[in-house]
Amino acid sequence: MSNTTPAVVAPIGAQKKIGDIILDVKNISLGFGGVKALTDISFNVREHEVRAIIGPNGAGKSSMLNCINGVYTPQQGSITFRGQAFKHMDSHQVAVMGIGRTFQNLALFKGMSVLDNIMSGRNLKIKSNILLQALRIGPAEREEIMHREAVERIIDFLEIQAFRKTPVGQLPYGLQKRVDLGRALAMEPQVLLLDEPMAGMNVEEKQDMCRFVLEVNEEFGTTIVLIEHDMGVVMDISDRVVVLDYGKKIGDGTPEEVRNNPDVISAYLGTSH
Repeated sequence: MSNTTPAVVAPIGAQKKIGDIILDVKNISLGFGGVKALTDISFNVREHEVRAIIGPNGAGKSSMLNCINGVYTPQQGSITFRGQAFKHMDSHQVAVMGIGRTFQNLALFKGMSVLDNIMSGRNLKIKSNILLQALRIGPAEREEIMHREAVERIIDFLEIQAFRKTPVGQLPYGLQKRVDLGRALAMEPQVLLLDEPMAGMNVEEKQDMCRFVLEVNEEFGTTIVLIEHDMGVVMDISDRVVVLDYGKKIGDGTPEEVRNNPDVISAYLGTSH
């Protein structure tokens, strides 16, 4: 567990208040043919917390996120969001409920501008039909102005004002990751799933992204579920950590509890199997 980034200092402010359980994962099992990706996984996420999911490569972390946001349908178990249990939900339905997602591999529109990419995250909020949007008349024009104002606030928050009209494909990787985060924020999610948001970044880019994740959590009140390999990041910004290994849960608790868990230490040192 030696892959670390220098500590990131959280923004100064009042101690945040962790709320009740907002997302409850119970006994999730997922398989592909004869291969078990997840076996009887249970954990919960509390409102306003940063909840990390960690584990070695192939542990089932991304598969777990894919179950939460409807990409995969588990064979067993249930997921409850704000008291509503669901087993067979697609990604669109999950997004409408208030769960947003970024992906490990960027899926941005490389030829479109930063502003237009983030604007695409507002689609679920747009009420006007396509014809009215194209003509930009009446309520549709007022609605577009409102959504663009929301996007501009996100651009300011992420400190990418200078690139707002730049095609995303021309930006450095670290800035593309910010745009991906901005598009997810444009949905105004209650829970935001982040799949390795610091992957491929240098130390400075990681520190910037950590700062933005903390500010999203603290200033916007967004609950964060985070997959990350950098243990320095995980231990520094997470409220609680769940640990997977070979599709099974081997640890769950505060960063300090997980850090000292013999099963977690063994898994990361490669001596558990």
